[in-house]
Amino acid sequence: MDYKQYIRVIPDFPQPGIRFKDITTLLKDGSAYRAAIQDLAAFAREVQADVIAGPEARGFVVGAPLSYELGIGFVPIRKSGKLPYESIKADYDLEYGKDALAVHVDAITPGQRVLIADDLLATGGTIETTINLIEQLGGKVVGAAFFIELSYLEGRKKIGEVPIKSLVQY
Repeated sequence: MDYKQYIRVIPDFPQPGIRFKDITTLLKDGSAYRAAIQDLAAFAREVQADVIAGPEARGFVVGAPLSYELGIGFVPIRKSGKLPYESIKADYDLEYGKDALAVHVDAITPGQRVLIADDLLATGGTIETTINLIEQLGGKVVGAAFFIELSYLEGRKKIGEVPIKSLVQY
């Protein structure tokens, strides 16, 4: 399926020169959304994922239905301070500052095979931080799956040898 036809590109958002890739147009089309999840599920099966992890917030709209499709669990990777139970956190750099992601200490068991799912691979900072958290808990990151990859930002370099599946590349 040509997923680009379901992704709206908005020029000069959130600032001049940026061409924002809006997935809400893909999400509202049930057939396209389902096909995208099924395509990513095929990749998750190939890498033999035991569990899906998705960073807040758009990773939830990719990761949760992917988990459901596969019949396996979903681990939310949240912004720091949002989890009610004991958690670990990792800081990362943003374009204009810093942020932190966190995960419950019992979310992943040692040796568990984890696929990270998110809407977009850009610079790779969020995914690199997610990998760090999973590995701190003893999980093995077996892949990363995205609706969109902005290949010109070279986010793959931060992910290293982790296999990547992206449905659309710009």
